[in-house]
Amino acid sequence: MGETGERDRWTRATEIIGVFLLSVTAVLTAWCGFQSSKWGGEMSIAFSQASSARIQAANAEGEARSARTFDLTIYAAYVQAVGDGNEELADYIRTRFTPEFAVAYEAWVADGEVENGPFVREEYVPEGAVEAEELNARADEKFAQALENNQRGDNYSLLTVLFALVLFLTAMSQREIAPWVARSLLGFAIVVMTVGAVIMATFPIRI
Repeated sequence: MGETGERDRWTRATEIIGVFLLSVTAVLTAWCGFQSSKWGGEMSIAFSQASSARIQAANAEGEARSARTFDLTIYAAYVQAVGDGNEELADYIRTRFTPEFAVAYEAWVADGEVENGPFVREEYVPEGAVEAEELNARADEKFAQALENNQRGDNYSLLTVLFALVLFLTAMSQREIAPWVARSLLGFAIVVMTVGAVIMATFPIRI
């Protein structure tokens, strides 16, 4: 009778712990699914922002190329006028230099015209070039952020698999099996759930 009573107490304890584990694991699994969904949304937003920045960067690069082409055309006309000895035309064309090119041209002349033209000077930054560089950097940053958010979502998804193992072990421990097997399965489930919870605590959250 004593042995039967002790077995009944172990059975009740196993059932109570099993119900507790199932409840807690269900909540943790739902939380992981929620976080995975949120980080998936953050990933989509970051990818969209990266794409938008890349398109804007391409437009700015096109603007910079157009500005460079214009400066090249004006400078070619200026060189031709100087070569022809037409100082009046050369002076007129020089007044038509864009501000970005004028700065580089003056620096080139001040240094004795040692480089192969003012276009190689670091002072020459055609309109749109800086904006294109900034937008490309933003696109790279957002793309990297999107990949990071994707990994975070995957991490939470992997935890749901771990918690599914907890549910399986707990359910198996409630079957009509040898008490020591039931206790072993339940103990393993507790360990797995604890490890999963600790790992989850290290993950960033998004509300």
